[in-house]
Amino acid sequence: MSSAALIGLLELFEAHGITIWLDGGWAVDAALGTQTRPHKDVDLILALSDVPKLQLILGDRGFAVREGIVPHSFVLADSTGLEVDVHSVRFDERGDGIYLIHNGEDWIFTREALSGSGRIGGKAVRCLTPEAQVECHAFGYTPVEKDFRDMEHLAARFGVDVPETLRRPDQSHTAR
Repeated sequence: MSSAALIGLLELFEAHGITIWLDGGWAVDAALGTQTRPHKDVDLILALSDVPKLQLILGDRGFAVREGIVPHSFVLADSTGLEVDVHSVRFDERGDGIYLIHNGEDWIFTREALSGSGRIGGKAVRCLTPEAQVECHAFGYTPVEKDFRDMEHLAARFGVDVPETLRRPDQSHTAR
């Protein structure tokens, strides 16, 4: 997914009143203010109540559910290969986003975690804070090379502590 394609999607969502936070690799790049690597998709966090509108808008543009469980965690894809990985949250009275994980447990995106901001191609965007991005990367999957690089970038730029599980095995003693 190019930065231009992502900006187009974000502007489309904004035009329809859908508030989006970036997660995953694009959130790292947004926080850094520059694209550091290619991205196959975009990970989005949005209000559970906006999922039907998002599906309708993207459905009109050829996106269909490829995998996952609607409305909580699913991937929409189009015929050109663009993918949107959707993570919907229910907001509580504090402003924390409660995300239902595939295993039935809740993951809390705190109000503070959702207070991140960054830039994609010069466009201001909402994203998870660097600390929240590290926390999310440490949960639920085995990191690969791109994840190690993303964590190194966040540690170098923002001084966030990166757990040993998110450090390259050959460099764990030198990473923050």
